[in-house]
Amino acid sequence: MSTAAEVAEAPEAPGYRARNTLPLRVEAVRQLRRRRTLLMGGVLAALPFILIIAFAIGGTPDGGPGGGDRLTLMDTATASAANFAATCLFVSAGFLLVVPVALFCGDTVASEAGWSSLRYLLAAPVPRARLLWSKLVVALGFSLAAMVLLPLVALAAGAAAYGWGPLELPTGGALAAGDTVPRLALVVAFIFVSQLVTAGLAFWLSTRTDAPLGAVGGAVGLTIVGNVLDAVTALGSWRDFLPAHWQFAWADALQPDLEWGGMAKGAAISVTYALILFAFAFRGFSRKDIVS
Repeated sequence: MSTAAEVAEAPEAPGYRARNTLPLRVEAVRQLRRRRTLLMGGVLAALPFILIIAFAIGGTPDGGPGGGDRLTLMDTATASAANFAATCLFVSAGFLLVVPVALFCGDTVASEAGWSSLRYLLAAPVPRARLLWSKLVVALGFSLAAMVLLPLVALAAGAAAYGWGPLELPTGGALAAGDTVPRLALVVAFIFVSQLVTAGLAFWLSTRTDAPLGAVGGAVGLTIVGNVLDAVTALGSWRDFLPAHWQFAWADALQPDLEWGGMAKGAAISVTYALILFAFAFRGFSRKDIVS
């Protein structure tokens, strides 16, 4: 029986076009119908309502003493829909939004191997680079959709619960209501870019193992390790090279005068690591003996 690699190297059949194999639409529909996709979407959509209930039960939110400027976002959470959406992003950016990125990117190739369907996809034949490209684009698309879903639901729920108005800044002043949506969109864009490192880790691990939970858990675990290392102040300026060090740089987008410095540095670090990890994934998978 011919291996997948031998089939892929065979002469092309008349009418065969590699670019037409595994269309993005087909892969997107396959992933959308999976139970974990619907479950993840439900969790993110439910979070704003959980917070509204928590604020209603617990009273006025309080960032707590010694929390610093970033933590005081909680102090203005119920001031308007925009404040509530910013608070939802703040409480979820550190971990909750890491999970869908790791899940969508880490479960892609490894799940096919776990189902023993990967070799049949390659024998279709779907070129290895095309298979990885299709799965990566769809995974990143679903990751971005998850990050957009949360603030959209938060804005709608916040508008119903607290009304629409300017975004009140914890340090004083406010952003006009017309400026809040573009600023929140910038925040979401930066969070997505900052999570590309997790996406790269998960995707690379997904090409190295047949266990989806191993790829997802490994990416989440390494992301947590990065957060722990960033908390070690003894590392000094070395922390600037950790993606976790810049994960809350989006707070600069919620200032009267938009500041790009921190977000630019954080985006550059994240994109650099992500490109290296994606390159490792494509290079390693192109040479891997597929038996699953």
